[in-house]
Amino acid sequence: MARLLALWLLLTAPAWAQDPPAMHGGPVRALVTAPGLLASAGFDSAVILWEAEAGTARHVMRWHAGGVNALALLADGRLASAGADGRIALWHPQDPGLEPAEVLEGHTAPIAGLAAAPNGRPDGRLASAGWDGTVRVWGPETAVFSGHQGPVNAVAFRDDGVLASAGSDGTVRLWPGGEVLAEYGLPRTALAAVPGARLAVAGVYGAVRVLGRDGAEQVLADAGRPVVALAVAEGVLAAASLGGDVALYDLAGGRLLRMLEGTGQPVWAVAFSPDAKTLWTGGADRRVRGWDVATGRHLSSLGAAPEAVPAGLDPEGTRVFRACGACHSLQPGPSALAGPSLHGIFGRRMGGLPGYHYSPRLAQGDIIWTPATVADLFTRGPDVVTPGTTMPMQRLDDPEDRAALLRFLEQATR
Repeated sequence: MARLLALWLLLTAPAWAQDPPAMHGGPVRALVTAPGLLASAGFDSAVILWEAEAGTARHVMRWHAGGVNALALLADGRLASAGADGRIALWHPQDPGLEPAEVLEGHTAPIAGLAAAPNGRPDGRLASAGWDGTVRVWGPETAVFSGHQGPVNAVAFRDDGVLASAGSDGTVRLWPGGEVLAEYGLPRTALAAVPGARLAVAGVYGAVRVLGRDGAEQVLADAGRPVVALAVAEGVLAAASLGGDVALYDLAGGRLLRMLEGTGQPVWAVAFSPDAKTLWTGGADRRVRGWDVATGRHLSSLGAAPEAVPAGLDPEGTRVFRACGACHSLQPGPSALAGPSLHGIFGRRMGGLPGYHYSPRLAQGDIIWTPATVADLFTRGPDVVTPGTTMPMQRLDDPEDRAALLRFLEQATR
């Protein structure tokens, strides 16, 4: 089974070879809601504004030069988006246009998280979490905070206005001083504000903890899956996992209310509707899904369904390929997906698909894709085989899974 080595992976997307449809061409990475607004962002570089009731996209912004990993809504109504290109774009959601109204620059690595100052504090502050190890606060005055030992994966403003961050070093810190509120042995991947100047934090081993002002912990029931996104509304906490389900917790009692069972593919983003009656989720299947919070019933799906995998192919390989199918088509010709088509991959030079805009490293084309080189890619990982690329950092640690994937690709890509 594929194991994601970087649970906060960032996938930089290409320029498009054709005008894309109003759908995400890769996993949905971020969601934000407000009265009259539902926005999603994806690994395909797109930010989409949805007409949720109609199930259609109202506007698609494709400005970022890489995957968009975070969204936030500022007190003045502007929408902020940020991602792999290290830039923050500010949009007017009612009339976004083709270019952002303002661009904020300063991070020297991908941005993994955004947070806006809480309601009642309309000072314009926007915080960002960077893989360059810094937390930045943008507003009347820009501040840069350092202290994390490694990438910063999430930021959140408590309702008392204090800024918190969570990082790959396993710490939760408070700013501007950098005080360590809590420290864990494994990376923290998600952070959310909880009423009462508290914070919910989660990481790679699945437990969700609620931290008080003094760091005192309330541990919620462990869903058993790595958690990568959190959202809180009206006493309910939603925790999204790489296992494909979303846990809903009662914050007052710390008990698990119910599990939202999805497609089995990773869920990367969660956001409650303004009335807290609907939970929106987004993940590897490229769709935005609505759920009834009270009952757990699936209400709707926005965006196109994933490309169907041909029937009659190696069943184990078909299972393993599901993770690849979020970004790669098996069909010849241009695709709206974030990655290049895999049709005819064996014998093709790396970076050699006409019409696809590769990252500079892949465009060097110094590898010919064969069963042996593809097996090596998933044995050692793209970060080792092709360092400097924007391919996701994942491996297939099980030799049987690698063999099954190769059997599948040899059948499906001819």
